Amino acid sequence: MTVTAAPAKKLQIGNLALSVPVVLAPMAGITNTAFRRLCREFGAGLYVSEMITSRALVERTEGSMRLIKHHESETPRSIQLYGVDPKTVADAVTMLVAEDRADHIDLNFGCPVPKVTRKGGGAALPWKLDLFRDIVEGAVKAAGDLPLTIKMRKGIDSDHLTYLEAGRIAEGAGVASIALHARTASEFYSGHADWSAIARLKETISSVPVLGNGDIWSGEDAVRMVDETGCDGVVVGRGCLGRPWLFGDLSSAFGGRGESQYPSLGVVAATLRRHAELLVDFFDGDEDHACRDIRKHIAWYFKGYPVGGDIRAKLATVESLQQMDDLLGELDWNQPYPGADAEGPRGRAGTPKRPSLPDGWLLSRELDDTRRAEVAEAELHNSGG
Repeated sequence: MTVTAAPAKKLQIGNLALSVPVVLAPMAGITNTAFRRLCREFGAGLYVSEMITSRALVERTEGSMRLIKHHESETPRSIQLYGVDPKTVADAVTMLVAEDRADHIDLNFGCPVPKVTRKGGGAALPWKLDLFRDIVEGAVKAAGDLPLTIKMRKGIDSDHLTYLEAGRIAEGAGVASIALHARTASEFYSGHADWSAIARLKETISSVPVLGNGDIWSGEDAVRMVDETGCDGVVVGRGCLGRPWLFGDLSSAFGGRGESQYPSLGVVAATLRRHAELLVDFFDGDEDHACRDIRKHIAWYFKGYPVGGDIRAKLATVESLQQMDDLLGELDWNQPYPGADAEGPRGRAGTPKRPSLPDGWLLSRELDDTRRAEVAEAELHNSGG
């Protein structure tokens, strides 16, 4: 089937030339090397690591050092950092550059998780303009010729928007691109993304690419976002959960072809099996660990497909690749793509809620020294944006 396609479109982020204007959004516990390799097998793009806490990286914790590893097939290598202390973030960037561990670094200013925002981190941080400026300027300087980008949200809530001011600061600091998730922290992932905010940011930023994020479930959605907002590319998160072939659709849509993939149950089953195999490799041959990790993907892969509850439940507790093979062998691999039931939102959307913030956070746009020390506690290992 053919859907709306855009004229062939590419994207330049600093010295990185991307054949399609598509970026995989970092997702904790999802966008590890195994998932990135799987997505890359379907289509081109910039595939970003899970979010890594800059403090943990500087301290070289075992977990952070595992997360910054890339398979030899991964080019370019992209890493996203989260941090609240300018010096620690700059040190983390310096380490990645000096040790040649990345070709692109992104900074996360979009995390809406309450235990981060209540300390002033994540999507709450750009409210403090001086802290935001210090972090971005320090990181850009430390990155040198390596392209450094940022990803952010519209702001804290509809009464405390930050994205236009933050965008201007980031552009002035010399970032290579700016991505906007068109929701506020208070919205979490609920409702509909406000694509008009992406258009306003694009009108505000003139010297670097602006990327849009939010509610891209298909290649057609991505093309429509670019058409409606004028943005230079898209960032895809929840839309690819259990659907790594989405990157094939995106490559086709932006390559001017517009041919979408509508996988049979057999294709889905084979892709799930490939994902599990790549996880075994990622976990250094630890099949048990890989099977525990793949379990959370089961519902996403089989959304809308005629797979019985008993097999779903067994796959969601699978303990070995052999058991997975036996269970997948019970399916009718010839079952066709089920249509709309397999499309649309996936993952937890959450509900709108009042953001958790430090006491008095909204009273000033500047950060005093006492509060700066408190904010340093926000550097936890959480994802979002």
